[in-house]
Amino acid sequence: MSAFNSHNFNGQRVLIRVDFNVPLNDKLEITDDSRMTAAVPTIKKVLADGGKVILMSHLGRPKDGPDDKFSLKHLIKHLSELLGGATVLFAKDCIGEQANLTGSMMRNGEVLLLENLRFHKEEEKGDEGFAKKLVLLGDVWVNDAFGTAHRAHASTAVIGKFFPADKRFFGLLMESEVASAEKVLHKAEKPFVAIIGGAKVSDKILIIENLLERATDIIIGGGMAYTFMKAQGGSIGNSLCEDDRLDTAVKILKLAEEKGVKIHLPSDSVIADKFAADAETSVAPSNNIPDGWMGLDIGSHASNHFSKVIKASKTILWNGPMGVFEMEKFQLGTKTIAIAVADATQNGAFSLVGGGDSVAAVNQFGFADKVSYVSTGGGAMLEYFEGKVLPGIAAVSE
Repeated sequence: MSAFNSHNFNGQRVLIRVDFNVPLNDKLEITDDSRMTAAVPTIKKVLADGGKVILMSHLGRPKDGPDDKFSLKHLIKHLSELLGGATVLFAKDCIGEQANLTGSMMRNGEVLLLENLRFHKEEEKGDEGFAKKLVLLGDVWVNDAFGTAHRAHASTAVIGKFFPADKRFFGLLMESEVASAEKVLHKAEKPFVAIIGGAKVSDKILIIENLLERATDIIIGGGMAYTFMKAQGGSIGNSLCEDDRLDTAVKILKLAEEKGVKIHLPSDSVIADKFAADAETSVAPSNNIPDGWMGLDIGSHASNHFSKVIKASKTILWNGPMGVFEMEKFQLGTKTIAIAVADATQNGAFSLVGGGDSVAAVNQFGFADKVSYVSTGGGAMLEYFEGKVLPGIAAVSE
């Protein structure tokens, strides 16, 4: 049983850092509440114990202090609904007299949502004085914001210094995120395939290098595949390419060979005459794309080959799409990969999907409940797999 689950929070003021950085439309309505729903089990556990929940979060990137469109007050109604109609109080600031007073007058079983932490510049600076003002609001601190665990901000990391070890906890979401990542990084059953997609090699160099120590197979798709193709002397037409990373691609391929890790590149591509939903399309070998054309998805041969590798694996990490899946003509490759990951999972493999675009893809195609774990933290997950120590995790566990 986890430390959080076995603790009784009855009568305690529980200061929980959540990640309620949800997208809002022009009418300030929530368009995707998955980050909020992910935090519900942690909040409900404290309420069921008879504790008082004080929630802190950021929303968006406010430039200069308070700004109505970044106010967390827009989330109150929906949060109350997610908590089965629980009373959600609101403090117009996350520190100071009103927040302290409201917090001290709370009854057991109530929830207080604090205003956006980033209305104060001290939050992102990791200011100790600001962290100490937040500390006044709670008897215990719970970090349940995996999405910001890679930031050394006041509420995600610095605040941990001011709570003794038995008064700081991971929330249930954070616990499951860390456990899933640990399972893939340190306890992976072989064969272990990492599917790495997205636009740029430069964004994924560190994760690939770290995975070369652990994976048996690495599948490379998306725009970054064409940098590898060109590095091997291929013609890639107008496809995306980082010319300053050609040496890096060669180095990665050489390193993989030395370590006995198989790198799988897409043999064919769906190509287009322009980057647009109504482009003319064709299919070509990925290393022989005509001038004026660009690869925007993996082709059927690549899809079949990648699917076979995935289905033969016991552990799967998926970070990044295979093509421009937002456009219908270029989504089949990513969808095929999603199906293969779901099939492998059903046959007993452990699959972890992390990173904004691949998470968006499994949600779009309806596969989120057919994989083992979908991570809520894009940047945090990436840094974790690069082998970095995340400040938000260290603040609780050290």
